[in-house]
Amino acid sequence: MRAAVVEAAGGAFTVQDIDVAEPAGREVLVEVRASGLCHTDLTLAAHPSARFPPPVVLGHEIAGVVAALGPQATGFAVGDHVVGCLVQWCGACPACLDGRPYQCGRPGSTLRDPRDGPRLSRSGQPVAQGMGLGGFAERALVHENQLTAVPSELPFDAAALLGCGVLTGVGSVLNGARVAAGESVAVIGAGGVGLNVISGARLAGAARIVAVDVREGGLRRALAFGATDIVDSSAADAVTAVRELTGGGVRHAFDVVGVAETARQALDMTALGGSVHLVGLAAGAAELTLSLPGLLLQQKRIQGLIMGSGNPRRDIPRYAGLALRGRLDLDGLVSHRIGLGEIDAGYAALRDPGTARVVVTSF
Repeated sequence: MRAAVVEAAGGAFTVQDIDVAEPAGREVLVEVRASGLCHTDLTLAAHPSARFPPPVVLGHEIAGVVAALGPQATGFAVGDHVVGCLVQWCGACPACLDGRPYQCGRPGSTLRDPRDGPRLSRSGQPVAQGMGLGGFAERALVHENQLTAVPSELPFDAAALLGCGVLTGVGSVLNGARVAAGESVAVIGAGGVGLNVISGARLAGAARIVAVDVREGGLRRALAFGATDIVDSSAADAVTAVRELTGGGVRHAFDVVGVAETARQALDMTALGGSVHLVGLAAGAAELTLSLPGLLLQQKRIQGLIMGSGNPRRDIPRYAGLALRGRLDLDGLVSHRIGLGEIDAGYAALRDPGTARVVVTSF
């Protein structure tokens, strides 16, 4: 099959012919119809993980059709439309049984038994599979726990975004922060995930949704997705502007950027008793210095959120239904549709403030 392979750290996404194994155990073979470009895959291409060393097939925002099933896979049928998710969960550990698969204690149980050989190979040598998905390819061989069925009416390009960007953004509001109707929200970073945070705040019934960004294009999109106010932090002090707009600060501030400066802004723009939700991580070594008396007296809460505290089997169908009923805008997230050989150009397009998401739709 054709796949976009990264051969070395910082290397390009090069389309090659590689082999995919037959499904074993609880594996499902998916004919990939759409695969979104997420910055996490670009980061892994530039700085490979020991878990996914080059050569590697990345891509974790996938949607497609079930083509074949392993002998122990019971959750799907050939022809089902499915969405992949990078959350790897066993279904049997205390966290999974408590409805917290994003905190699974045994994610490795979704990986193939080494005795069965690699899922992906080239000339008999293993090719790593990013996050158990490897969606920049014509087909993906995935453990069934990383897949969720979605309605066939949902377009593949929109569906592909459900398993990461939408799950993370909308879920951070509804599951992680549990924003209540009438509360105020600030969202720092109006990129793909930030727009989904805004969508989540709108679904929750937030009375004030303030989008903060340095890019005019991102701020324009934020208004279209439901922001009530925008702040250009390249031209004004974000903290002062948000506190003035909301009469003293917001109840919830979401940092979708993930650098020390934006985390500090999020903390400072929350009101007494407010909560800071850390969603993005642009700088892996970023640090936030806190005043413990200040934190105590201001009664503030700081929370790290992974994958929107989401349960994929519960949340992905829910968000798909909201999209089909016109309550969640997925089509507006797709700025460009590209071919498998255009991934490098697609990531370059994501640097444009006018681009929300890029999706591979031609393989």
